[in-house]
Amino acid sequence: MIDLHVHSTASDGTCTPEELAERGRLFTMMALTDHDNTDGCARFLAACGRDKRDPPAGVRLPGIELSVEPGVGYGQFHMLGLGIDPDAPCLSGFLARIRAGREERNVRMVERLTSLGLPVTMDEVRRHAGGEIVARPHIARVLVEKGYAKSLNDAFARYVGKGGLAYVSRYRPSQEEAIEVIHAAHGAAVMAHPRFWTSDARLLAEGFARLKDLGLDGVEAVYQANLPLETPMHLRLARAAGLAVTAGSDFHGANKSAITLGMDVEDEESFLAPLFVALAKRGSHFVK
Repeated sequence: MIDLHVHSTASDGTCTPEELAERGRLFTMMALTDHDNTDGCARFLAACGRDKRDPPAGVRLPGIELSVEPGVGYGQFHMLGLGIDPDAPCLSGFLARIRAGREERNVRMVERLTSLGLPVTMDEVRRHAGGEIVARPHIARVLVEKGYAKSLNDAFARYVGKGGLAYVSRYRPSQEEAIEVIHAAHGAAVMAHPRFWTSDARLLAEGFARLKDLGLDGVEAVYQANLPLETPMHLRLARAAGLAVTAGSDFHGANKSAITLGMDVEDEESFLAPLFVALAKRGSHFVK
């Protein structure tokens, strides 16, 4: 069992880094990849390192998930930085710009909700975030709490999801900059959930080839929300482009309750071998 796409309370998940370390303690490989910050990585790795029970824990990676510009003709593009140095100097200013854009978006969305007759305050939203990165699920929880939405899914569909009445876009770095920063932080740059980027096989193949030239290391080809035909297509196209492949659940705990922690892949050793090559090339950080 592996999982290289997991969120904690450091962003918009509901499990602490320590809880994730415990729940995944038997996994062969696991990465913490919170949105736009590495605040939970030290806690996650420390908790994994303290676990001396048999069987021993496998490889654990500090990571991050970034929203980047998708490019003309494509949809959503998220990038994982796996094995990064959470304290790399190159990350601080880069992430500060991203967090400033996120905060500006949050304030504008709260203002829009209030103008729609659904008064919400940033103090209420921050209370749900618990002092960590504020994200749309925290706004959605306030909407549910105040009776403005029936559920988190309803809140996203009507208000805070893309196309919702209060949705506001935010600053996203370019693909090139995101890859360069991840590499400078000694991480492997991996495209998350390509199904949201495009479902067109031709566009995927062209995009993977171009991103490979830019330095992309891998693709999250095995993703829990993939449709049955998407996983084999993503595996085939990623490998044809010379990219490593990874597997991730995108686990958020109760904020995405249908998603379970952990992913099964056939022959973990051969599946993960190209990723280990990419991690070694970047001088990546991990505990074992």
